[in-house]
Amino acid sequence: MFRKSLVMVGFLVAILMSSPGGFATELMVGTAVIDITPKEPVALSGQFHLRIANTVETPLTANVIALESRQDGLSSDMAIMVSCDLLYIPSEVLELVRKAVRERLSDLDTRKLFLNGTHTHTAPVLLLDKYPIPREGVIQVEQYRSFLAERVTDAIVQAWNSRSAGSVTWGLSHAVVAYNRRAVYADGSARMYGKTDVAAFRNIEGYEDHDVNTLFFWNYSGKLVGAVVNVSCPSQEVESRSTVNADFWHPVREALRKRFGEQLCVLGWTGASGDQSPHLMYREAADERMRKLRGLTRLDEIARRIVRAVNDAYETVKNDRHADVPLIHKVETIYLPMRLVIDSEYAEAKAAVEKAAAQIKQNPKAAAREYRRMKWYEMTVKRFDRQRVDPKPTHEMELHVLRIGDVAIATNSFELFADYGIRMKARSRAVQTFIVQLAGPGTYLPTEKAIRGGHYSAVVHSSLVGPEGGNVLVDRTVSIIDSLWTKSSSISVQSIDTSARLRTSYLDQADRDN
Repeated sequence: MFRKSLVMVGFLVAILMSSPGGFATELMVGTAVIDITPKEPVALSGQFHLRIANTVETPLTANVIALESRQDGLSSDMAIMVSCDLLYIPSEVLELVRKAVRERLSDLDTRKLFLNGTHTHTAPVLLLDKYPIPREGVIQVEQYRSFLAERVTDAIVQAWNSRSAGSVTWGLSHAVVAYNRRAVYADGSARMYGKTDVAAFRNIEGYEDHDVNTLFFWNYSGKLVGAVVNVSCPSQEVESRSTVNADFWHPVREALRKRFGEQLCVLGWTGASGDQSPHLMYREAADERMRKLRGLTRLDEIARRIVRAVNDAYETVKNDRHADVPLIHKVETIYLPMRLVIDSEYAEAKAAVEKAAAQIKQNPKAAAREYRRMKWYEMTVKRFDRQRVDPKPTHEMELHVLRIGDVAIATNSFELFADYGIRMKARSRAVQTFIVQLAGPGTYLPTEKAIRGGHYSAVVHSSLVGPEGGNVLVDRTVSIIDSLWTKSSSISVQSIDTSARLRTSYLDQADRDN
């Protein structure tokens, strides 16, 4: 018993020594989940034609994890992370939420709050004048945005006020959920969702990222209360429906709550996947056969893969919990060089705007189909006009970079092509790096290779920022991540690793003494 006591004393000393000055850092954790499903018929975002949803297939939710780091009893940093079953997060929505939070939690630094969309294409429209939405019988954009901001604020306040001492760990597993959706042909052209069963098909354009990054949070009593699941795939399996649906995140959450309890808050984070989706590009028949033999819908099959990956990671890391970890949250506004519109692209856009406007004038019913297309090209025309005044325009983006223990988390506002995310992960000094796209209004950010291939997602009309801006985004993100692993940061990777080795050593010794 005496030897065992010495072992435990050594264990405690190792924990204390892993923190600067020998004083432990305390991690505070709070969570909340709230329903953001519209209560009336609503216009849906995500397609070029107007869709009105009169039915709800699954609820839409906002999921919140609030974190605070305390050093010697004083708050040292914080983060409030909100995942929403929405296409993306317009700047106007973020500001509505921040304003409402400031009114209710006046001491809170709302710059340390970010929202992301899971990119479901069956959620309400959030931008004004994007579709010709009927004025009667349908929730208007302003109405839904107000409702959304109020509900999300309620959840943030609940999560922040419920925070208590907790612990965290992180895990990595894999699941085939996303497929690169750009087919390349013999003439060098590419096409999103292009045919692959033709002689001219040569290859799939880009890499596929099948990582499933996870964070698990426990409360003071050891109950799992929060999980972050980071999958590089937009949730658009049922994107063409005219119903409200959270897509594959709904069955994922249902399955995880069935195992871990209804209290579990699940944040769905979409990794860099502007050129990826859950839609198959080939081998459809074999995949369909296996799915039918399992007796699953396509949504359930996707959820099965994700949940298996999460469970695998959980079983591996559940005993490696950390209550004393660095939490550092950096927020920075960066200015990315915009993709310039050339004369031929301007001419194409101007002609498309005039054609769509003429069709709508000739047949007002065509507005449901042509209005969104007209507005899409109109943005290119306006950009070209802006370039005449400002030949070097920039795009403003809010960037969040966090360190939680050995983990780095970096946000962006785009549908970011996977290669950029891979570059960030490969260059990051963190043991594990999470990329969160669509923490903002989002347009595609394609690679040079994709631009050469052309087609939707890579043409200038699809993207405000091109490869030059993508390079700036990668470099700045990696630079901030690396700064969180300098000697001036709370705890170095080496000290955490040393603490883990000491802890393992002491526990092994205790087992032998028993």
